[in-house]
Amino acid sequence: MKKELMKKIFDDTAYVRTGGSDAEKRAAEYLRQTAADLGLEAYLEPFEVELATVEEATLTIDGREIPCKGYLLAGSGEVEAPLYYLTEGDRYSLSHCKGKIVLFDGYLGYWRYRELLENGAVGFISYDGNVNYADRDIDHRELRPHVAKGEKLLGVNINAKDAVDIVNSEAKTAKIVLKQREYKGNSHNVIIDLPGETPEQIIFTAHYDSTSLSQGAYDNMSGCVGIMAMAEYFAKNSHRYSLRFIFCGSEERGLLGSKAYCIQHETELKDVALVINLDMIGCIMGKFISCVTAETALVNYISYLGSELGFQVKAYQDVYSSDSTPFADKGVPAVSFARAAGRDLAPIHNSYDTVAVMKMEQMRKDVDFITAFASRMANAAICPVAKEMPDNMKEKLDEYLLRKKKKA
Repeated sequence: MKKELMKKIFDDTAYVRTGGSDAEKRAAEYLRQTAADLGLEAYLEPFEVELATVEEATLTIDGREIPCKGYLLAGSGEVEAPLYYLTEGDRYSLSHCKGKIVLFDGYLGYWRYRELLENGAVGFISYDGNVNYADRDIDHRELRPHVAKGEKLLGVNINAKDAVDIVNSEAKTAKIVLKQREYKGNSHNVIIDLPGETPEQIIFTAHYDSTSLSQGAYDNMSGCVGIMAMAEYFAKNSHRYSLRFIFCGSEERGLLGSKAYCIQHETELKDVALVINLDMIGCIMGKFISCVTAETALVNYISYLGSELGFQVKAYQDVYSSDSTPFADKGVPAVSFARAAGRDLAPIHNSYDTVAVMKMEQMRKDVDFITAFASRMANAAICPVAKEMPDNMKEKLDEYLLRKKKKA
């Protein structure tokens, strides 16, 4: 793919496209049309998602209103209670949550939310942003259904600057008012098929949705540009294996697109030899990584290929927080590629994730290496990666997918 087309795709999709929104559907149609312009046939496959529209969200601290955004899918109502700042997850600290609205650091993960419920919290406050940045952006987060499991606490998200002020002032009371309309809608996976000599498949994935503040250039239109470029390449070059390219919707909402695909196509997964996932490539700086959720032999293979081709790559075995994981959980070997730049060089999930952090020359280099790897797999007499998930990866998948709590 020419660098000019790569840049055009980034420019044309430079808007927020959260999972299940009209903007995400617009991006899906754009990807389908881009494929058509390249002579490729793509189709949209819908799946149901939970949606919400917040009509009112207020946070009052000691009588003073603090800018906030209400958690989507966290229900409606109001609650007023003493404020408690939770810094640790030990039993003593958690015991102070009872009857309190709890301010905490970091993301509202599954285990943190269960701890808040079990210890009697009546509401919660999270924060994001950076106290040193000029902006006062606030991310619009959600209480994911698999986290809440029908038990909803009212919650809001605020900017880090206000969180510091609240703690510094030793605030005593908090009041949350949240009103929202919750309903069901659709997100979409966009799929391109390239039949091969065998019905066995290699699947390529990349998500095209973004978070509520982000244009999602790096995370992850870059991956979409990458697999579109590879679809264009393999349409013109040999591949013994059949290839499927999936642009996944609603990844940022909990890998919903890839999870939906694995449910809708579960009987077909036995014929998938490998999943190749792209999530955040082509930025100006950062090291190129390959996260393998499969046997360690694949880690070594990718490392050797990097040496052979003169391309710096750090390969390792782990579970990657992206669309490769639902496939791996079904026993399909998976590998994710990324150029990991870190938040100081290419921040994600905020308004700084724009095309300004991307470099088309680096995009081409990253895509060329991944294509070289994929071509070897796609033209193998038999894909050499063992279709058996190692025990250590099964345990990591159990932890990532919340079936087992990670040991401290």
